[in-house]
Amino acid sequence: MTDHAVVSREEWLDARAKLLEEEQAHAARSEELAAKRKELPWVRVDKEYEFGTDGGPKTLPELFDGRSQLLIYHLMFGPDYEAACPGCTNLADHLDGAVVHMNHRDVTVMCISRAPIEKLQAYKRRMGWEFPWASAFGTDFNFDFGFAFTEEDLKAPAFRETLDDPPEWLENWATNIGTDLPTGLREGPGWNAFALEDGVVYHTYTRLAPDRDLVVPYYEQLLDQAPKGRLEEFPAYRKDEYPS
Repeated sequence: MTDHAVVSREEWLDARAKLLEEEQAHAARSEELAAKRKELPWVRVDKEYEFGTDGGPKTLPELFDGRSQLLIYHLMFGPDYEAACPGCTNLADHLDGAVVHMNHRDVTVMCISRAPIEKLQAYKRRMGWEFPWASAFGTDFNFDFGFAFTEEDLKAPAFRETLDDPPEWLENWATNIGTDLPTGLREGPGWNAFALEDGVVYHTYTRLAPDRDLVVPYYEQLLDQAPKGRLEEFPAYRKDEYPS
């Protein structure tokens, strides 16, 4: 016998109608935020960067691949990692299906990490991924745009508090990526967006994790509609669970 509340169809319809009002308000607010996001001012990017890619070295404008918009996910895979962040890996598993739709809408979608391109290519083969993934190894790109941190940055109170008394799940996370926690935390996950107009690149938007709208894999959004929800907020992953 279930412990969950069980009511008549009429009572359920009344409760569902009340929740629908909140869902519609949330959707309307999301539309407002999307409009404001497009109105944000842009910042011209004059600094030159060179990335490692499957097709050889490429500049930031070349990463657009002939399109006018570039959406980058900063996938946590540092130079000293043995494997990518499990959460980022989870998200990346859903990118291949989205790439073609985004490309047809004049948007190039890709990941960038600081590990050397050879490491990324090996992991990409291991996971069976097809989306473009570039290496920012040896560049300031991730540092300049807020997704990599120096040893000095790690001395900040927010980092020190975490490093001095890390939760168990975070220690397990460091074990999964094959490095110590301070080294692991030098990478950050999230999104950056850029526009290319008349040969000039502009930085238009940044979205930091753990913003769940753009970080949670789509299947978890589906789970939110299932009767028992996600059950586990952060399921445990081990390196040996990934395809080899």
